[in-house]
Amino acid sequence: MIKLFRNFTKKDFGIIAIVVLLVIFSVFLDLRMPEYMSEITKLVQTEDSTMEEILTAGGHMLVCAVGSLICTISVGYFTSLLSARFSKTIRRKIFAKVEDFGVAEIKKFSTSSLITRTTNDVTQIETLLAMGLQMMIKSPVMAVWALAKILGKSSELSLVTGAGVVIIVLTNIFIIKTVSPRFARIQKLTDQVNDVTRENITGIRVVHAFNAEKFEEKRFDDVNEDITGIHLTVTKTFALMDPVMNFVMHFQHLGIYVVGAFIIARSGMMDKITTFSNMVVFSSYGMQVIFSFLMLTMIFMILPRAQVSARRINEVLDEEASIRSGDFHGKTKETGTVEFRNVSFRYPDADEYLLKNISFKVHKGETIAFIGSTGSGKSTLINLVPRLYDATEGEVLVDGVNVKEYRLKELNNRIGYIPQTAFMFTGTVKENIAYGDNGRKKATLQKIKDAIRVAQGEDFVLKMDGTYDAHIARGGTNVSGGQKQRLSIARAIARDPEIYIFDDSFSALDYQTDAKLRKELKKYTKDATSMIVAQRIGTIMNADKIIVLDRGECVGIGTHKELLKTCEVYKEIALSQLSEEELNNA
Repeated sequence: MIKLFRNFTKKDFGIIAIVVLLVIFSVFLDLRMPEYMSEITKLVQTEDSTMEEILTAGGHMLVCAVGSLICTISVGYFTSLLSARFSKTIRRKIFAKVEDFGVAEIKKFSTSSLITRTTNDVTQIETLLAMGLQMMIKSPVMAVWALAKILGKSSELSLVTGAGVVIIVLTNIFIIKTVSPRFARIQKLTDQVNDVTRENITGIRVVHAFNAEKFEEKRFDDVNEDITGIHLTVTKTFALMDPVMNFVMHFQHLGIYVVGAFIIARSGMMDKITTFSNMVVFSSYGMQVIFSFLMLTMIFMILPRAQVSARRINEVLDEEASIRSGDFHGKTKETGTVEFRNVSFRYPDADEYLLKNISFKVHKGETIAFIGSTGSGKSTLINLVPRLYDATEGEVLVDGVNVKEYRLKELNNRIGYIPQTAFMFTGTVKENIAYGDNGRKKATLQKIKDAIRVAQGEDFVLKMDGTYDAHIARGGTNVSGGQKQRLSIARAIARDPEIYIFDDSFSALDYQTDAKLRKELKKYTKDATSMIVAQRIGTIMNADKIIVLDRGECVGIGTHKELLKTCEVYKEIALSQLSEEELNNA
C-alpha cells in the first residue's frame, strides 16, 4: 500500500496537509462542546448564575458546531479531489505500463485480470482515500485527545469507558482476521467473472450456433455463486459490528450513570455538582471515543480489500516488460533487408525449441514466403521481426541492425504488420486505415483511397453508408472476415513501410480476390520487402524465395519450381492443393 502511495505528487501532499489541519481543527471544536455543556450544567445548578452566562456558553457551542460542520464539508471536498486525482494517475500508469507489455506479459496476467486491475482495483483505492483518509486521521486524533481529557478526572468512570474500548478492539481484531484472507479471493473471482462474461459476449455467435446457452449459464453461475458466497461470509462478519457497537454505546451510557450515581451518593453537595458535571462530560467524551473506534471499524472494512487491490496494482506496475527498447535510431547502411542468423526460439515456459537454427536473408524489393504444416512455427518466426517475441538464440536483423538495438518506435516505423487475426478499432473506415503513426504526417485521404484500392476494398467500402466515413464497430463485427482482412492490409499499405509482414493475411479471401490483391500489391510495393506466411500454394508460388518449415526446422529454401524438385515436404503440400498439371503450368 505504501509503495503505491509513492505515486502522490507534491500537490497531492499539499491537499493531505490541508486535510490534516482541517481534521485536527474539527476535532478541537468537537471536543470543546462537552466542556461548554459541562459549564452550562454547572450554571444551571448554581443559584447566582444568569441567563446571559448560559446563553453565552450555548452560543459558543453553536459556533463550535457550525465550525466543525464547515471543516467536515471541506475535508469531504478535499479528500474527494485527492482520491479522484490519484485514481486518474494510477489508471494512466497502469494503462501506459500495459501498452509496454509484450505478448508474454499479457498472457501472464490475462486480459480480464488487467481490466479488473485498471477498474475495480483502482476503485477500491479511490474509495479508501475518499472515505478512509479523513477517518484514518480523525479517528486516532479524536480517540487520544478525548481519552486525554477524561483520564484523571475519575478513575471509576475511566474504567467504564476503557471496558467499552477493549470490547470494540477485540471485535475489530476478530473481524480483520476473518475477512482479510477472503478479500484476495474476492478479487481473483472478480477476474473470473469478468473473464467468463467477456468470453461469452465475444463468442456470442458461437454460443448461439451450438445452443450452448445453458452451458455458459452454468459456467457463469459457478463463478457467481463462489463470489456471492464469500461476499455473504464477509458481510455477515461485518454485521457483528452493529450489535456490538450498540451494546457498547448503551453499556457505556448506563455504566457511567450507574457508577456516577454511586459516586454522587457518597459525595458532599458541592462535589455532587462537580461529579454530575463530570458525568455529562464523560458521557459526551465517551461517545467521542466510541465514535472514533467506530470510524476505525469502517476503515477496517475498507482497508483489507484496498490492500489486496494495491498489491495487485503493484504487480502490474512492477512487472518488467520482456521486450525492452534499444537506443538505435536514424539511418542504416542497408534498406529493406531482413536477416535471420542461426535463430532458435522457445516460449518462456516451454522445454523444447519451437524454431531451430533458422538462417536466411531477404533484400529490398524481394518477396519471401513461409509455408509448412500447422504448428511448424511460421507465425512465430515472422513475429520475431517486429519483436512480439525475442529470439532465444541467434540474431534477427532489420536493415543490418539487430532488432534488439532499435528503439521500438523506430523499428515499428519500418514495418507494416498485418496480423493473422485482423482487428478493427471502433471508429470510421478512414480512421482505421490512417491508424498507424509512421513517424511522418498522418495519411492523407488520397493515400487512404489508394490503400483501399490496392487492398481490393473499394467494392464494399463505397457501398457502405458514409463510404470512407462509414462506422466500424469494435473488433469489426459489422464487416465480414474477408473485409476485415482487406482493411487490415490497407492499414499497413497506408504507412508506406520498408517491410511488409503478412501473417496468413489472405486466408479469408477467395482465389480471385487474392490474385488481384497480390498483383496490385506487387506493383504498389515494388520497392518494399514482403514477408508472407500462407497456407495456399497459389498465394506464394510467385515469391522470390520460399522457406519450408517442418517441426520448427528449415527443410527447404528456394523458388517454387526449385522446391518441387528438391523438397519432398513442399511437394506434398503442393500436391494436396493442386494437381501435377496445374503445378507444371504455374
